[in-house]
Amino acid sequence: MSVVPAPRHKAAIAFILLTALLDVMSMGIVIPVLPQLIETLTGSTSEASLWNGVFVALWAAMQFLCSPVIGSLSDRFGRRPVILISVAGLAIDYVLMALAPDLWWLALGRILAGVTSSSFTSTFAYMADITPPQERARGYGLIGAAFSAGFVAGPLIGGVLGEVSLRAPFWAAAALSAMAFFYGLFVLPESLPAEKRMAFSWKRANPFGALKLLRSHPELSSLAIVNFLLYFAHHLFSAVFVLYAGDRYGWSAWQVGTLLALVGLLDMGVQGMLVGPVVKKLGDRTTMVIGLSFGAVGILAMGLANNGWLFIAAMFPNALWGLAMPTIQSLMTRRVSETEQGQLQGANNSVGAIAGIASPLFFGWVYSVSIGPQPVLPFIGSAFVIGAAVLGGAAVMGWLAGRNADAPLLDKGGIAH
Repeated sequence: MSVVPAPRHKAAIAFILLTALLDVMSMGIVIPVLPQLIETLTGSTSEASLWNGVFVALWAAMQFLCSPVIGSLSDRFGRRPVILISVAGLAIDYVLMALAPDLWWLALGRILAGVTSSSFTSTFAYMADITPPQERARGYGLIGAAFSAGFVAGPLIGGVLGEVSLRAPFWAAAALSAMAFFYGLFVLPESLPAEKRMAFSWKRANPFGALKLLRSHPELSSLAIVNFLLYFAHHLFSAVFVLYAGDRYGWSAWQVGTLLALVGLLDMGVQGMLVGPVVKKLGDRTTMVIGLSFGAVGILAMGLANNGWLFIAAMFPNALWGLAMPTIQSLMTRRVSETEQGQLQGANNSVGAIAGIASPLFFGWVYSVSIGPQPVLPFIGSAFVIGAAVLGGAAVMGWLAGRNADAPLLDKGGIAH
């Protein structure tokens, strides 16, 4: 299944999880302070919400363009070199953003961050290489738990450092990414055997070529739409949450960081502890729909919460949203051959990136017209209500898209059996 020797199999999984942890921790560190840094550079809360949406969209645009390329490169040259180069680039990028004197420099940093963060494509492909199909939901759940653990520690550290300086979290993020690089340089084995690698082709590697893979099976294309809606709703938080929390509840950077850490802790528990047992009992399809449904309920409750305590209470049902992502990934990996796992993950990242371009711009605009002396939308929580509707639609479509989840799996040659 992979070139990772049995004694090093656990070390390989540990590295992948630690890399995911450090990468997301470095991203989480800057979340509480990036909108405030943008506001400092623009001098306007309204402008900051729009610019923050633009920056998130820039990051996503780079993911759209680069994820298929990086996924295809990992199919050709192996996962290890691609992951290591991307992590090193991320460290350099955070140094650039720490030094940013204006919005344009900061925008360049977000563009480079989008390119280097495309290594997540190879991370998911690596897990597919070393995990049998029936265990992939659990494997992706572990990656999701590592992501969540990063969001537990990252925003806490970023919130504390942000009280000292708005630049300090970026230096800390650079240090964590550098640690991930040097750790992987000495520990990470290759997971993709040479005989299973696929020749690099720009026809497959460009984002539009990669998306053709998602049309190769009816269920695969339907699940891709569900994936898009999930990402679209999720970017609501990156686009408006920090500003919303400050405007509606008066929370500081430290309080926002603490709350984001709680979100990550809940998600880590769901993906790390619940995904495996729930999938074993209910199957991927039902687990996915349950996750999407609870996510919709949670987001709606957040938008309607008229005080901070109710908002925090709504986070608990919303945490079950974490059941959806690993199960969608698991269902999709069952529909392609071993040689196409990197391409599939690149295509998935491109789908998420399309949502990441449109969603922050959309929700940033919705929030900007929901605040101020004479808002166009009189309810400040309008963005959350819309996000809940999107996720509810994803739950319905997910139930229909996963109806053939028990169809035969593909062997390494792409033939059903």
